[in-house]
Amino acid sequence: MRILFIGGTGIISTACTRLAVERGMDLTVLNRGRRSADLPAGVKFLCADIADAAGTTRELGNATFDAVVDWIAFHPADVERDWNLFRGRTGQYIFIGSASAYQKPATQYLITESTPLANPYWEYSRNKIACEEWLMEAYRREGFPITIVRPSHTYGDPYIPLAFNSHTKPYTAVDRMRRGKKVIVPGDGSSLWVVTHNSDFAKGLVGLLGNEQAIGHAFQITSDEVLSWDQLYRVVGAAAGAEPNIVHMSSDFLGACLPDAVGGLTGDKSVSVVFDNSKIKRAVPGYCATTPLREGIRRTLAWFDADATRRQVDDEANAEWDRLIAAYDQGMNEALRLFRVGC
Repeated sequence: MRILFIGGTGIISTACTRLAVERGMDLTVLNRGRRSADLPAGVKFLCADIADAAGTTRELGNATFDAVVDWIAFHPADVERDWNLFRGRTGQYIFIGSASAYQKPATQYLITESTPLANPYWEYSRNKIACEEWLMEAYRREGFPITIVRPSHTYGDPYIPLAFNSHTKPYTAVDRMRRGKKVIVPGDGSSLWVVTHNSDFAKGLVGLLGNEQAIGHAFQITSDEVLSWDQLYRVVGAAAGAEPNIVHMSSDFLGACLPDAVGGLTGDKSVSVVFDNSKIKRAVPGYCATTPLREGIRRTLAWFDADATRRQVDDEANAEWDRLIAAYDQGMNEALRLFRVGC
């Protein structure tokens, strides 16, 4: 089976690249070449910027594929470009959406593929919704062979899946745990959440490649393990050999202080999510997420601990969190003083 990955070197896509090769697929990865040396043996590489449609067309030549997966499409213009590039030359086009596109707040606790797509808090999610709508119209209009995949919070060796962390230097929160410093959890820590190891996500995604019954359908691919945020932080702390010193802050407070955090918190991680994975299990018989967080995060921390250069700390984020915690503690003490005076 001839497969094309556009991107293919991110946290999620890397695991899918490895598994596709292990399963004997004829895989080509197209990207700008920044991490091409990390690709497994046997992967063909095309160096091109997908944003340059003319250059990409030259690189592709007359190649056709059984499936094309775009890991880096975020706006409707991106999927329209892909439609122009690949209609007539692929049997399946897989768009990587996001589970953050689901209704926030959800009116039903169990998330399925039919849960409405509506997120007024996060532009990223609204753009993903717009991409899905564009592709579904192309499917209805002319049968463009789309499959939509909605990952949720997926992690692997270079990433630590916490609710409030540095995106570029995720070891930062673990460093705080190991030094006994406070770490921030939005809400009261009881919201339910699901994190998925990238090797588990790969089983579902690779199982959909070339699957004719997946055409026209959307799938979410997550673990069935559900933890509260407090539980999740304690699992990470245990793997790091430290008891996390948790401070709970409301998402409203965090968003007021850090407006850029509203999307990722109010629009995603502040609310409980539990996913029904029965659809991907029907489409990919035998699909099962087998890596619990306690095991997956041990692997991730072992990766960080194996090389000191990987344990980078975001000093700017650290200083910002310290200011947040100080302001929160000061506000709490002042509120208690005023309340007691009023009594």
